[in-house]
Amino acid sequence: MQANVLKCNSNWLNVSQMVWKHARSEPLFNVLSDPDAYVFTCINRTAEREELEDEQRRLCDVQPFMPVLRLVAREGDRVEKLINTQISLLLGKGLHEFDAQKNHEVAEFRTKMRSFCEEKAQDRQRLPWHQWMEYNFPCDLEPFSRAAQSGKSRSVKKIFINVKFEASELVVQAGLFHGSELLCKVVTSSEVSVCSDPVWDQKLAFEINLCDLPRMSRLCFALYGVLEKTKKQRSTKKKKKADCPLAWVNTMVFDYKDQLKTGEFLLSTWPSLLTTCTIHSRCGISHCCAQHQKLKEIVDNKNHTEFFEDEKELLWKLRGEVRAHYPESLSKLLLITKWNKHEDVAQMVCLLRKWPDLPALHALELLDYSFPDPHVRSFTIRCLRKLRDDELFQYLLQLVQVLKYESYLDCDLTTFLLERALSNKKIGHFLYWHLRSEMHVSSVSLRFGLILEAYCRGSIYHIKSLMKQVGRAEKLLLGFISSQKSTSRSQITEDMKLCIKQDTYVEALSDTVSPLNPNIILSDICRNFLRSTEKCKFMDSKMKPLWLMYKNKWVQADTVGIIFKNGDDLRQDMLTLQMIQLMDILWKTEGLDLRMIPYGCLSTGNKTGVIEVVKSSDTIANIQRNNSNSAATAAFNKDALLNWLKSKNPGDKLDQAIEEFTLSCAGYCVATYVLGIGDRHSDNIMIRENGQLFHIDFGHFLGNFKAKFGINRERVPFILTYDFVHVIQQGRTNNSEKFERFRECCEQAYKILCRNGTLFVNLFALMRAAGLPELSSSKDIQYLKDSLALGKSEEEALKNFKVKFNEALRESWKTKVNWMVHTFAKDNR
Repeated sequence: MQANVLKCNSNWLNVSQMVWKHARSEPLFNVLSDPDAYVFTCINRTAEREELEDEQRRLCDVQPFMPVLRLVAREGDRVEKLINTQISLLLGKGLHEFDAQKNHEVAEFRTKMRSFCEEKAQDRQRLPWHQWMEYNFPCDLEPFSRAAQSGKSRSVKKIFINVKFEASELVVQAGLFHGSELLCKVVTSSEVSVCSDPVWDQKLAFEINLCDLPRMSRLCFALYGVLEKTKKQRSTKKKKKADCPLAWVNTMVFDYKDQLKTGEFLLSTWPSLLTTCTIHSRCGISHCCAQHQKLKEIVDNKNHTEFFEDEKELLWKLRGEVRAHYPESLSKLLLITKWNKHEDVAQMVCLLRKWPDLPALHALELLDYSFPDPHVRSFTIRCLRKLRDDELFQYLLQLVQVLKYESYLDCDLTTFLLERALSNKKIGHFLYWHLRSEMHVSSVSLRFGLILEAYCRGSIYHIKSLMKQVGRAEKLLLGFISSQKSTSRSQITEDMKLCIKQDTYVEALSDTVSPLNPNIILSDICRNFLRSTEKCKFMDSKMKPLWLMYKNKWVQADTVGIIFKNGDDLRQDMLTLQMIQLMDILWKTEGLDLRMIPYGCLSTGNKTGVIEVVKSSDTIANIQRNNSNSAATAAFNKDALLNWLKSKNPGDKLDQAIEEFTLSCAGYCVATYVLGIGDRHSDNIMIRENGQLFHIDFGHFLGNFKAKFGINRERVPFILTYDFVHVIQQGRTNNSEKFERFRECCEQAYKILCRNGTLFVNLFALMRAAGLPELSSSKDIQYLKDSLALGKSEEEALKNFKVKFNEALRESWKTKVNWMVHTFAKDNR
């Protein structure tokens, strides 16, 4: 072969194809095995023999010590070795790390899940052709969505804090818990002097019989520093001790084989700066009331999760009545069950076997941390098995998060998710990404990595598609984005033009499955910067997101836009858009189509992700600026939006565009109010040319509104400005009939959400496992309970919403002032 045939940017796929093309003309070609039986090797810069497996890796990336490559037969099981290498690339960590655990639970889980997933793969190969097609090309699982690479974790700078520690002694508190319930009195160790290696060497005895310990009991240790405080009382000094929480950790009492743990264990503690473990008990007072009437009051109160002692006794006494007449209140019964009494546990388990299946609305709640019992979790999965694929897809984000609450690797939820992912490729696609995006989190990387390995072994044919998404494309894109963050706008554009003309980028970014929708193949990048109105570009925000337009392989003349972000956590945006999509589904189920646009958004790694471009749209800010003489007064130009819609919808099309605007504005007014969406300015509210209004960028929700110098910048329940009203009223101030219809749409939409309030509260509660800064405690959930008026009648809820509606309209001038300040600050950056 001639030396000049190979280019330095050739990848191993090109090299392999070239070698085998020339090899066919050699006399002994027929004695060779298949190409997969061989692998290229070289001596690398560290003088080690390296096997070159990654097909997308380039010659210039390897930089061999000498310009010599050797093609050798694979050692051992060539197929197994190749698959292991590919799976390691998809996980972002080597499978040898699992072997290095030397953990019996890990080894048994891997063996069991591999057998399970490979059996599912074999079953799939035996499917009739039409079922096989349904797996590979499932129907759209987002029934009302308008929507059509993985990121390598950025290096995280570590911050070291020196803390002056003034405690004189250390003490340990220990408690036994079932979920969040304390099973018996907390015990406290003796105090020891502060030192670098404190030792207690004492036994802690709990006031509970071993036979009364629930299967899922956890032992929680909390380390405290004992401070000596000096308090002045009546001119005399009196010393008072106070405890300062330092660290905490918990561990299961029984192992994954149901055996009591014995021996020595090394437990890594969590610092109290992150989470404080509070050991407490509940107390209560009594009420008097008729038993059945009182029971009905308890179960009817959707906002009722704390119980007095007499209420607990009544619920337990009438548990048969609860099963027969109020089965959806199972969670309340489970919360008051005495899990430290084996007689009560046995009765609850027996009752659970006869419990009727619950709809997903109530079953999902039982996956929370408060319900760790394996019988409860098995019952929950039994209920969830009835979900259709599109319904399961709607809750997939939460189901992945609550895997973090599972005590052991082998659990019903893991098996359920793998089973459904292996029977529907689209569910498998998003299960992969939801797991892969958190592989950098040390507390879940083992569990998520093992599940990903199992999925890949059951989806060998899906591996190549995934590898294309997480291979060179992510390295090129994310590296390119990072390099442009301190570059001028003009230089960025020139760099972009030059970059996407290079063969390396074209090859890596073309003919790949869209992470946002696996039914779409992104064939080629649209490289015309001059003629295309929706061109490839770097966006103007701080993190310089990369906006790329692709040709759609399956639809001629169609383009697909994707925004690649590096530096922002998109998980909160994902959750918000999931809720907006769910609202859209609930409204349409009741015959109300509010023309929502829950565009695609996917977190692919540590502060990396992709967002769908909604084509033919522009921000309110741009529309106002382009239709005003002065940037300072643009926010107060009430004619700008209507004039823009007229220019895009001439003649008879205008009425339909105004209708689209009216309905979508109603939908987003209600959605942003219920979810408490903050930071609403004219750059994150957009309009499509057909009239549809929609919101973007959901960095603040659940009432976490922005403030400047301690002053709340957002003083309205939702955005309803007079220029919006001007469009709704078709530019006529006396057109009250149109506005009243808009108001009625808002009220109808709000009532539908209130009827389904429990579902939203449950889904948000399950997402607490994600560790989002604005969703970490029950206080955050309380905002949602208040906005959805949980526990109130529909009349009371609607009355409160009418007050908020009038407030939004009356105070809309404050929104305009805020928008003007935002525009001024942006223009002077």
